[in-house]
Amino acid sequence: MRSLIRFFSGFIMGALVGTVLALLFSPTSGDELRSQIRAEAERVQDEVKKAASERRMELEHQLEAMRSPKTTS
Repeated sequence: MRSLIRFFSGFIMGALVGTVLALLFSPTSGDELRSQIRAEAERVQDEVKKAASERRMELEHQLEAMRSPKTTS
């Protein structure tokens, strides 16, 4: 669990640093850059929602399997 938290902390920090560097060194106009950032943020948000939904389904299946009585022969 600790390594997962470290991974996400590093991921978020890397994303922030990358965003700042992209803003500083970007050759595109401000409006165009903002629309690109918005589109990328929406894409990432959609991916996170999809991954969370898939993981939730996996956990629900595991919980259901644990709740169902096991028959021994």
